[in-house]
Amino acid sequence: MKTFSLEEAQTLVPVLDSLLKNAIQWKRKAEENALALQQLNQRIFLNGGTLISIEKIARQRAEQEHAVQRVKDAIAEIDAIGVQLKDLDNGLLDFPCRLGEEIVLLCWKMGEPEITHWHTMDAGFAGRKAIDERFRRSPRQKPN
Repeated sequence: MKTFSLEEAQTLVPVLDSLLKNAIQWKRKAEENALALQQLNQRIFLNGGTLISIEKIARQRAEQEHAVQRVKDAIAEIDAIGVQLKDLDNGLLDFPCRLGEEIVLLCWKMGEPEITHWHTMDAGFAGRKAIDERFRRSPRQKPN
């Protein structure tokens, strides 16, 4: 597991913010396409059939697949950096960090200007605590 110092994690926030916004935008597009296709299926079922444009449906399905793939790509990029995506809809990320002998998680939520909280591996978002001097004083960790 890759670990980050507070400084290293903070420098990644702008890139991760962009990736999250991109993933959320494509997720919304995928959801809109899925809803449109579902509504069409329901209309066909309720009408006992209907005239449809095969080209239009094929285009919608292709757009749906493209949007889903873009979401997967953004998530894979976040994962490749070594950051844990906890909640895409809320833009919640955790950065593994070594604090003494323990691995904890620096916690950042999209919209926050910087990383200001952390929690233990088992505490989760509800157990967030404010960053204290232990994180600022710790020597810069080399990525592993």
